[in-house]
Amino acid sequence: MAAKKSRPVAIKPEDQGLIEIFLDSLWVERGVSDHTLTAYGADLKGVAVALNKQGKGLCSAARDNLLDYLAQRVEQGVSPRTTARLLSSLRRFYQYLLREGRIEQDPTAQIDAPKLGRPLPKSLTEEDVEALLNAPDIGTALGLRDRSMLELIYASGLRVSELVGLTLSEVSMAQGVVRIFGKGGKERLVPMGEECLDWLQSYKDEARPELLSGKISDAMFVTRRGEGMTRQAFWYLIKRYALQAGVKSSLSPHTMRHAFATHLLNHGADLRVLQMLLGHSDLSTTQIYTHVARERLKSLHAEHHPRG
Repeated sequence: MAAKKSRPVAIKPEDQGLIEIFLDSLWVERGVSDHTLTAYGADLKGVAVALNKQGKGLCSAARDNLLDYLAQRVEQGVSPRTTARLLSSLRRFYQYLLREGRIEQDPTAQIDAPKLGRPLPKSLTEEDVEALLNAPDIGTALGLRDRSMLELIYASGLRVSELVGLTLSEVSMAQGVVRIFGKGGKERLVPMGEECLDWLQSYKDEARPELLSGKISDAMFVTRRGEGMTRQAFWYLIKRYALQAGVKSSLSPHTMRHAFATHLLNHGADLRVLQMLLGHSDLSTTQIYTHVARERLKSLHAEHHPRG
């Protein structure tokens, strides 16, 4: 005789109604996006189903009930970030019920959100960077342009948007610096280094005039159409050259900026100097790179120390 299938536990009608009223209030009062409303709905329905199994409803749930549910989700492998989002959904829901007089106490009030920490930026090894820099075919105008762009972003730690937005007047070959207007319109001067200067000079003298073909542009880095490069186009180039160079590390638009920062610290740069070069308004933003350098030291110790 075939075993009977267990019937799924449904949401109580009163809980379903509360969720729908709450979502309607968000849509009317705050103009929340459909995506966010769907996420809230899914979070709350999941809690309502779990509570129903315990004979509880959303209005009768206590702090311990919600803590048990969150703990179960963590045991199932849910990430801290997802747990934090779920708790945020619950807080907002119960604050709404409290304002509406449907409950007397907010059961989420004494529940602490999980500590997320800051994700470490992904960087490249110095060998990876070298392979990436050597990938473009410098025998062509486009290859020479790409090599000079890669050299500049690695030598200066510019954001991709800052790199592609550079104008001729913002690059001083005589002084060996680029003038950057970063986030919030803050200006900073960043040195380029001799090798980078040599590549930039070659690009300006040889490749740039060929790419412009008589057209006039104030952009430092131009396409064959005589227009400035876009952020998306440069990001595509980096991915293509990484594939060509056999770089296995995962890439992001900030990969070369992270490599610039990490390699400077690995070679003894001062954190305050790095802050100025990167254009960070707060030192705490720069300090994340000390963790990257520390992890690098740990891996080197583990690899080379006889008792690592």
